Amino acid sequence: METLSVSQLLACILMAFLMGSKLIESTVTYDKRSIIINGQRRIIISGSIHYPRSTPDMWEDLIQKAKDGGLDAIDTYVFWNVHEISPGNYNFEGNADLVRFIKIVQKVGLYVHLRIGPYVCAEWNFGGFPVWLKYVPGISFRTDNEPFKRAMQGFTQKIVQMMKSEKLFASQGGPIILSQIENEYGAVAKELGAAGSNYVNWAAKMAVSLDTGVPWVMCKEDDAPDPVINACNGFYCDAFTPNKPYKPKLWTEAWSGWFAEFGSPNPHRPVEDLAFAVARFILKGGAFANYYMYHGGTNFGRSAGGPFITTSYDYDAPIDEYGLIREPKYGHLKELHRAIKLSEHALVSSDPTVTRLGTYQQAHVFTSGRKCAAFLSNIHFSKAARVFFNNLHYDLPAWSVSILPDCRNVVFNTARVGTQNSQMAMAQTSIRLLSWETYDEDLSSLDERSKLTAVGLLEQVNLTRDSTDYLWYTTSLDITSSESFLQGGQKPILNVQSAGDALHVFINGQYSGSAFGSRENRQFTYTGPVNLRSGTNKISLLSISVGLPNIGLHYETWQTGIRGPVWLNGLDQGNHDLTRQKWSYQVGLKGEAMNLASSHGTSSVDWLRGSLAVRTQLPLRWHKAYFDAPGGNEPLALDLQSMGKGQVWINGQSIGRYWTNWAKGSCDSCYYGGSYRSTKCQSGCGQPTQRWYHLPRSWLKPTQNLLVVFEELGGDASKISITKRSVSTVCADAFENHPTTDNYRINDDGRSSMSHQAKIHLRCERGQTISSIKFASFGTPYGTCGGFSQGSCHASNSQAVLEKRCKGHQSCLVSISSTDFGSDPCPSKLKRLSVEALCS
Repeated sequence: METLSVSQLLACILMAFLMGSKLIESTVTYDKRSIIINGQRRIIISGSIHYPRSTPDMWEDLIQKAKDGGLDAIDTYVFWNVHEISPGNYNFEGNADLVRFIKIVQKVGLYVHLRIGPYVCAEWNFGGFPVWLKYVPGISFRTDNEPFKRAMQGFTQKIVQMMKSEKLFASQGGPIILSQIENEYGAVAKELGAAGSNYVNWAAKMAVSLDTGVPWVMCKEDDAPDPVINACNGFYCDAFTPNKPYKPKLWTEAWSGWFAEFGSPNPHRPVEDLAFAVARFILKGGAFANYYMYHGGTNFGRSAGGPFITTSYDYDAPIDEYGLIREPKYGHLKELHRAIKLSEHALVSSDPTVTRLGTYQQAHVFTSGRKCAAFLSNIHFSKAARVFFNNLHYDLPAWSVSILPDCRNVVFNTARVGTQNSQMAMAQTSIRLLSWETYDEDLSSLDERSKLTAVGLLEQVNLTRDSTDYLWYTTSLDITSSESFLQGGQKPILNVQSAGDALHVFINGQYSGSAFGSRENRQFTYTGPVNLRSGTNKISLLSISVGLPNIGLHYETWQTGIRGPVWLNGLDQGNHDLTRQKWSYQVGLKGEAMNLASSHGTSSVDWLRGSLAVRTQLPLRWHKAYFDAPGGNEPLALDLQSMGKGQVWINGQSIGRYWTNWAKGSCDSCYYGGSYRSTKCQSGCGQPTQRWYHLPRSWLKPTQNLLVVFEELGGDASKISITKRSVSTVCADAFENHPTTDNYRINDDGRSSMSHQAKIHLRCERGQTISSIKFASFGTPYGTCGGFSQGSCHASNSQAVLEKRCKGHQSCLVSISSTDFGSDPCPSKLKRLSVEALCS
């Protein structure tokens, strides 16, 4: 045995240290087939997780679940308005700790795509731009404008330098393999013409000059100049082609679902269609696919944009808003990723040979030496097909792709879902909200508190600078005692035209009515009768923003608030125009100024105790209560169905806006086949768009947690409850010949083999066990989860077998075979196993 010298031993120790701390530098380049990391072509599967939309204590669990789901990378935007609160004043604490987030990704063992932007869109307030940017002299957003370019370059440099100082780029041994500059600029560039083209070229040159050592990306920008890679966003990107033949095909946003807006149903994207889209992208030469979102999270505080975007940003993602795995989406995509990885060598080594197998069916075959992988596709939206390939017959469901990593054995089909289906439950806890007290927003002193008066109506954001959702517009009107309506005639009608987003009307301190815009049309007109009296009347209009716009050409110039006209109908003199009267303005609420949401601020006013006061549904009312933290580790939520519209805080931290706005739209049955659109598969019609609001456990103390609610419209705070979210039911449903990557083997001689012994896997969340088997049938059962029924063929011991294997365990694995069930209940038929189990 050779002995080592001291110097050799020290060199080995140093190398081991460097490898252990993951500081080995990597080279990241690209060619037409893929991203190349350290000389090796890679197909990268990525998922978006936005660090401000979850809490730091959730990050590692989310990222580990992403890795377990077969991802190679995590994608995140960088949110300028989260970090630069005012010019030169930065925040990187708490859930704004970008460096900590990226280091956790590195610790878990994944890459990072850092989308610096700094425009993000993302249904985020003001598209990620800080509102102070709007007031830089001479500025015009996202065009060939020197003030904007100077500010944008400054922030981009700040982030890049921060990453460099922490050695987080792959060229330094870090996890960042790609960076993005700008975001979805193509449509804007076309509208701006030469100014847009000049800006794109400037942004690309600026980014490349920062010398990060990794490639830069521009998504939805066909004119991205070399060496920047242009990329695709959308529900489908298989038809996308890069703007140069030597660039790889990148899909920066494969939309896993869609966002929700108050008043609309909740969108869902079937996993069969999402898997089909990704498989089609890969077979067309795709090199990088990123799920937007993989975990959507929560729009805490006032971070939701739109306007009218819900506080929940769940996005129907594989990991739900609360951090729980959504099945079957997570598990089916995990199988897809395994199948792609089994085929990776052939995919990145050759262009496909394409063979037509039928009118709507094709085979894409990739070969490299002895390696061969095939993707068999059927693009008909409703008809299955049997095709003949490599001297064998293959059945292709409608709108599906089968993956054969050895050009022979099917290990995965996008339309055949064999993973479990999990159903979630929101269970009310036994925790009581104690000592409810109320405080009514003070309207009597609006004039005295107003620091600004003006003739005419002023734009809202120019006054609030987005420090609050609320702006009071107040004026007065003298009414003579001879007016006909005072003698029993019809009440006058007040008309208020607003540029957005919502309005509450008060006459002489009394609530008179409300009106709201929508995401599609922010502008609206309030029209309603008003109770005026003889003498001087005070008209107070509370204008409310529900998130600033995040998309559109020069949206920084769009207006919010009451812009007029404002007029009265029904007076003896005819119409009376109030628009050009003297108006006083009050930014925000008195309760906000006193910081009533904090433990310190709550002591600054006298609260009214008593259950009657809490249950009395009056507008502009503050509520507070205390509660102890529920036991366990399940995610928590507030059930706010009894409330109207407002905001809510826990221990001084804002959970976000709430609004019990009933969903209107179409919630028809959902079929996976055919092109998906955001309104295709919706749920929740006739119910509040959002009822439950994520309550992070990390925000809680063991006892005496302060809950503060500001209610705009009137609600019963006594019915607010704390709920736990958990998996209540798990189902599995698969045929005995169901393909799975687990059954695929590469033998010692390099040849592949496939076991056709299918299995079902039932799994409850950590801390749960399978408490009972509600339904089990091996044979020819039919139906779906929650509605299974026995068919004409049924193994009588199905229930007993499943109870023996699964009951009392967190998870169990059961083979779909006659051997496991004692005998074959119907030898001539293809059998399936359907199971519904309860978790507790």
